[in-house]
Amino acid sequence: MLLGNGAFLFTNDRQRMKNDLKYMKRAISLAKRGAGWVNPNPLVGALLVKDDCVIGEGYHEFFGGDHAEVNALKGISPDLVEGSTLYVTLEPCAHVGKTPPCSKLIAEKKIARVVIGMTDPNPLVNGKGVAFLQSAGIKTEVGLMEPQVTELNEHFIKYITTQLPFVLLKTAMTLDGKIATVTNASRWITGEQSRKMVHLLRQHLGAVMVGVNTVEYDDPLLNIRLKGTWKNPLKVIADTKGRIPLEAKVLVNDPQLTIIATTEQADSHKLKQIERTGAQLLICPLKNGMVDLGFVMRSLGTMGIDSVMIEGGSTLAFSALDEGVVDKVVNFIAPKILGGHSAPTAVGGVGIEKMENAIKLSRLRTRKVGEDLMMEGWIDK
Repeated sequence: MLLGNGAFLFTNDRQRMKNDLKYMKRAISLAKRGAGWVNPNPLVGALLVKDDCVIGEGYHEFFGGDHAEVNALKGISPDLVEGSTLYVTLEPCAHVGKTPPCSKLIAEKKIARVVIGMTDPNPLVNGKGVAFLQSAGIKTEVGLMEPQVTELNEHFIKYITTQLPFVLLKTAMTLDGKIATVTNASRWITGEQSRKMVHLLRQHLGAVMVGVNTVEYDDPLLNIRLKGTWKNPLKVIADTKGRIPLEAKVLVNDPQLTIIATTEQADSHKLKQIERTGAQLLICPLKNGMVDLGFVMRSLGTMGIDSVMIEGGSTLAFSALDEGVVDKVVNFIAPKILGGHSAPTAVGGVGIEKMENAIKLSRLRTRKVGEDLMMEGWIDK
């Protein structure tokens, strides 16, 4: 009898865990819908379940909007909510911010159990939401699918704990490591699907950054050109001497979303001309003869920019890696070969002299994107 009961209980526990994973996966997928719209807030999804039926779901939809828990509860009768289980990717808040505290709302609605992906690293919340729920007699469990939820909010986690943006270095190159031909022709290295992926990345991050050489050679728009409604990122141009052409597309088409990170080496008259286009100037100190990227990132963090994608070129890529500002690398490799000693590579600069000093990546992942190979990894700091 005891064995039978024990086996029955084990089966029930296993089924509950299976259900918990299923519902948390759904909460994570809901959270992803807010990508690019909630910055610098976290991506959060919530699911309300009773008697193994989903009775409500929601996510944090835009900055300043209702939290995921509130959206999941909308339109549901109190009787139905009472005794239910709430699955939420991030610890419910316990403080008054732009919205009332969600933990108090959960208690008022008499939710019986709360399953949380991870605690909120925000010092205003960290652990306080869990403590409030537990003090209210609500069964609270933390850490389900925590690695996945942590990666989901890696931008937010770095920003809220350091006030520095999460930095992604994106490169695109041929099989032999070239980003352009010997004549600097670079359109298109990668295929259409990879280019669409880059536009999605632009939507997810707060800013994109390129060096002035890229502006001179490619004259990029650095915006999002996909069907539907998208939020264009801030554009940051690293331009030590103020060389950017006044007719550059980023100054002509979208100057109010453009920052020129320059130095006192730039001609003051040229800087006034840049300002007259409507672009912003960020005067930076020099580091190794170029814009100090650490200063740039600290400044962007002060502006509320939680994430930056560095898109090019090779000199900027090396400087960012060398200064230690990069957190993650995404590399698209096209099945093409260009050759040429003078053809530029994805990472240029002065380079690293000793193999033991090579910048290492961990948690490498690869996948096919159209005809290309996409590799991503995190800088081993």
